[in-house]
Parts: sequence; structure tokens; C-alpha cells
Amino acid sequence: MKTLPDLIENNRQWAAGITAENPQFFETLAKGQSPKYLWIGCADSRVPANQITGLQPGELFVHRNIANQVVHSDLNMLSVLQYAVDALKVEHVIVCGHYNCGGVRASISPAKNGLVDNWLRHIEDIAEVHWDNLQALDEDARVDRLCELNVVQQAKNLSRTTVIEDAWDRGQSVEIHSWIYGLKDGHLNTVAEPISGPK
Repeated sequence: MKTLPDLIENNRQWAAGITAENPQFFETLAKGQSPKYLWIGCADSRVPANQITGLQPGELFVHRNIANQVVHSDLNMLSVLQYAVDALKVEHVIVCGHYNCGGVRASISPAKNGLVDNWLRHIEDIAEVHWDNLQALDEDARVDRLCELNVVQQAKNLSRTTVIEDAWDRGQSVEIHSWIYGLKDGHLNTVAEPISGPK
């Protein structure tokens, strides 16, 4: 039995197209992965990591959550990070947010959103630190600026995880990148210099 037949058919067409271009693609892919990049991004469906970076399956290890956060007690994210750094030996970890992020907007909205409000408190803390500058902006500009500030803070959080600290201690090269994606133009941009070691 096929559920969601449209998606199954899309899959068959995609697989056939890939196989027509490269008959060995899936055979090679099945042998293992060796990505150079870990992507920590927002769960927003409009930000598909592989597509916007032009990378193929097997080239980008991906973790996504609401508002691309790096929370030191998030065992899911930390497990992904450890596997990527320790087992896959990724060389670059990209924290990528996007403008007009619903999670970021919700973090500074007075409206209640339920359980997710607990997750968003981390961004609310960032807003509080920068509130003097943020309050001078109109609502959309404030959200977009907070999206940038959130990416920068999450990259800093990442640099202070035991996984990254241990990698740097043993001389492993891992660089942390702070990026933001524009939904209106499809462009990726850097919002801070890469972090390549402890400060």
C-alpha cells in the first residue's frame, strides 16, 4: 500500500532523474557518507539546506530545530554535533538562520504560544541584552536584526560546547560559520567572522 501517492511518485521521478544523470549515484551513496559540513538550521520548510547550498545527498549533515538554536542541554543537537565532529570529521559547522523567522518573531511577541515558549526563552534573553538597539527599529526590522543576533549567539554557544572544545584541544580543524538566509532573494550571507578556535 502506498500512502501519500503524490510524494511517492515525486520520489520515483527524482530517483529516476538522478540515475539517468549518474547510474552509480545510489550505489556510491549507499557505501557511506563523508560530508565536510554540518548545518544547524531552522526547521522552517522554506529553508532546505541541500538545495540552497547546491550540495548533493551525502555532502551536508543536517540538524534542524525551531529558530536554529544551540542549547547546551539539547541532547539531540549535541548528539548530532558529536557524531558529525568525532565520527564524520566535518571541517565546518554552519549555524544558519533566516530572515522573518517565526520562532524569533514569537520570542518577542506578547502572545502565548504554548510549550514552544520555553524553547524560545533563549532568544528572548538575546533580545533583552540588545533591547536598547532593537526597540528603535520597526517590527519587521527588529525581527530581522534579532534573527542575525540569534545566529551570532548560537555560533558562540556552539564554540563553548564540550564537543567543539574537545576537538580543538586535540588539534582538529573545525570552523564555525554564522549565516543568514533571505527568503525574499534566496541568498545566503555571513553575519559574523568564522570561529576557528577558543577565544
